[in-house]
Amino acid sequence: MSQAPPTVVIVGRPNVGKSTLFNRITGQRRAIVGDEPGITRDRIHGLAEHDGRRFELIDTGGIVVHDQEYIPAQILHQAEVALRTAAHIIFLVDGRAEITGADRDLAQMLRRLGTPVTLAVNKAETAAQRELSSEFHELGIADICPISAEHGTGIDALLDRVTEGIPRATEAEIEATGDQPAAIKVAIIGRPNVGKSTLLNALTGQDRAIVSPVAGTTRDAVDETVTRDGVDYVFIDTAGIRRKGKTTAMAEKLSVVMAQRHIRMSNVVLLVVDATSGAVGLDATIAGYAHEGGRALIICVNKWDDVTGQRGQKKHELEREFRDQCKFLDYAPMVFLSAKTGAGVDRLFPLIREVFASASLRITTGELNRFVEQLHFEERKIYYITQAGTRPPEFVVFTSRGPALHFSHQRYLINQIRRQFGFRGTPVVLKTRAKGSR
Repeated sequence: MSQAPPTVVIVGRPNVGKSTLFNRITGQRRAIVGDEPGITRDRIHGLAEHDGRRFELIDTGGIVVHDQEYIPAQILHQAEVALRTAAHIIFLVDGRAEITGADRDLAQMLRRLGTPVTLAVNKAETAAQRELSSEFHELGIADICPISAEHGTGIDALLDRVTEGIPRATEAEIEATGDQPAAIKVAIIGRPNVGKSTLLNALTGQDRAIVSPVAGTTRDAVDETVTRDGVDYVFIDTAGIRRKGKTTAMAEKLSVVMAQRHIRMSNVVLLVVDATSGAVGLDATIAGYAHEGGRALIICVNKWDDVTGQRGQKKHELEREFRDQCKFLDYAPMVFLSAKTGAGVDRLFPLIREVFASASLRITTGELNRFVEQLHFEERKIYYITQAGTRPPEFVVFTSRGPALHFSHQRYLINQIRRQFGFRGTPVVLKTRAKGSR
């Protein structure tokens, strides 16, 4: 088993360009970027490579060392967790601004750690601005590198210093990485404040995401890898999705777009709903994103520990209420759990494996031919069925005539396919084609 790559952490006060630098080094738009300070809150992980040297890059929220408010204090806690294992720290400051008290406090904290630190002076696009970067020696950090994260200026020189002590990957290590089985990517989605971040923390066994009673605390998608029974899972906690009319701030709009993107990139989706408020229309809308994207789906009814009274009867009523609200999700299993206490959370791991296997299942042509022979379908003659793809399972039905089947007939055929072959927890796509047509 190959060793985990060394970690490089980007820190700095709010709005100095940490997320822009993170996206520049990793080569992807993983962190949300905007002019509004404090967009990044949780720590964001990404893999990067420079000159054959591989490392894990971590973007942290803007740090104000002595701010005692809840969210800033939690951002500092998340950053401290990352800094404890860092091989190198990039301390990012704004080259166009004066040195602030927050910069001095953070520099003092970093010097006490004893970890190698490079001071990256950002927004130094011109030669004059690069010369002014020497003024930042006042912070007591010897290694200074002027850069422009937005334009890419000085990034190679910065990475030369940061990766200096990291060995280059050998050919054997590169081949071994390529042979490793892909992890199951699991996106956690739902309305704001239904307990998505609490569920991520319960699944990973650590305080990986900031949790607060304030709706909309999570903005960036936060991911963490967990290995259970020899299977790797990458859990992605996404921002709470609001109705379009309720999404006003730029950061919220971007976080919703990123949440939908992570749904498309995932293999399995955990839809978290609130047991105390019951099923609402927005739950069905959010579930529709996963269904239309062809993702395997599990419905997680959270805060079940807060439901009092006749729990058996209420469980039945809540399931019936949700099934009525989301008739198109009749294939999705439902789990009642408490992310806060951990009750029922362990049941998710085997269930994720099951629905992922269902979405990946391929039925042979011979099995499908035998299925057609015993199928009683009078609307038109079905000659044969072939499976065109997986994740989601897609079938093409060759019939005696066109046009496409009515929705009710499609639903009947899909139900018969499920009854015969399973496909629990995954949508099934059915396309019809008249025999002989192109």
